[in-house]
Amino acid sequence: MAVNKDSTILEVLQANPDAGAVFARFGMGCVGCAISRGETVSEAAAAHGIPLADLLSALGIEA
Repeated sequence: MAVNKDSTILEVLQANPDAGAVFARFGMGCVGCAISRGETVSEAAAAHGIPLADLLSALGIEA
């Protein structure tokens, strides 16, 4: 499954378990967060005040 900005955090973590370290580097406690099941990468970036393009680049997801 290809992930994108509209994938949930959980989907990104399932596709790439190493993504947890990327989220942590941005100060996001996504691993183990109950909201990760329904929150998209785009929504999470906005909620944490992180530029979406920066997060997508670090995760290796095309914008």
